[in-house]
Formats: sequence, C-alpha cells, structure tokens
Amino acid sequence: MKKNRRRTMVATVVMLIAAGLSACTSGNDPNNPNENKSMNQKESVQAVAGRKNFGSDHALVTTPQPCVMIATWDKDHNPDVMMAAWAGQLDYKQIVISLSKHKTTDNLAQTGAFTVSFADERNVAESDYFGLVSGNKVPDKVARVGFSVTPSPNIDAPIINEYPLTLECRVVSFEDGVLIGEIVNQSADESILTDGKVDLTKLKPIVFDAAGMCYRALGDSVGQAWGSGKKFQ
Repeated sequence: MKKNRRRTMVATVVMLIAAGLSACTSGNDPNNPNENKSMNQKESVQAVAGRKNFGSDHALVTTPQPCVMIATWDKDHNPDVMMAAWAGQLDYKQIVISLSKHKTTDNLAQTGAFTVSFADERNVAESDYFGLVSGNKVPDKVARVGFSVTPSPNIDAPIINEYPLTLECRVVSFEDGVLIGEIVNQSADESILTDGKVDLTKLKPIVFDAAGMCYRALGDSVGQAWGSGKKFQ
C-alpha cells in the first residue's frame, strides 16, 4: 500500500510539473481575445461567468514558484549552479524537480548528488544570473558573482556559502526530465534561525511570479498552520 501511495504521489507531481512546463512553453497570448477564444475551443473549456478565463495553456498554473538553486560539481570539479522554478516536495525526505537538458543534468549523471538552496532578497541579481547563463558557456560563473563554496561532507556536491539554507541530496531517480532527490541533510546559518528553527522572515526567500515575470519577496505570517481554522470546529 505504501508503494502504491508513493507511486500515486509521483504521478500527481509529474502531472502538475508537466502542466506547468506546457504553460511556460506555450505561445498563446492570454491578452489576445481571439487567441484566447481559439485556445478555449481547442480545449472545449466553458467560460466561468464573471471571471477572466485563460484556458489551460497559461503560465499561472502553479504560482508563485520557489526559486530553487541547484548546485553540482562538473567533470573538472568546478561548482555549477542553476535556478529552477518547477520544484516541490514529494515526501517528507524527498524533493522533485523538473529539468530539461542542462550542464546540471550532465553533472548529475556523473556524481549522483546535488545541493538545493533558496534564492533570497540578498542575492536576487546573482541568483537570476545563474538562471541566465549556462555553465557550458561560463564554467566559472559561481566565481564571477563573487560566491564561494564548501564541499558537502555528506554527498559529492558543493554547498554555496552565500545561501544560508541548503539541502544536501542524493539522486533517487531521473527519468523523463523529472529529478527525484533524497534529502540527506539540511543545514542553516545561525543568522536565519529563531529558537533553533529556520525563520523565513530572516531567510527572506524570493519566489517567481509567472504573471508579472518578476521575483517577489515572501511576506509576513498571516495565520497559524493547523490552528487558524480551529475557530470553525
């Protein structure tokens, strides 16, 4: 039963990621009423009254999205970092990331390991640069932005020192562009901790806004998980 449950979870996440990738690569312009109408006819979508209807091919499938920074060693043991937006948590100790072919995927095939960090307000420009430039063309791009690395003591991958929260991961599988990683260790700089726990108000992570094509900072806490809804019980 546990195996079936996990298989169902993987299938669900893969479907969500595939939908997102389809939306991102679509050439449809939702602001063009003729194109929007054609798209809806193709998908046989009925318009929801009183709302702007975009159909299925739109970048707002799942938004906002985390700005996940994936770090690996290349064949010459140079650190490489790329930004990925199509990522999520698969299980308590596993994450899933959708990746097309990059230098990162070549590195993963060699090392079977990677680290995941999260872009924050302090390093927006550097993180965006890692998403703009391929390590195949700029092998020293980590050094170019002035970042430094520490080899992970647990896996064969670099830890980017300037990112205060890092997950050390082993590759579980990488099939059809879907990477599943097992989290071996999570480490955080003391500067982002409150009472020994990661404090997002101190980390200040950013997210990708697909509608505005920009990065946005996470805001303040607005409620207590498994607590705010108790007033309806």
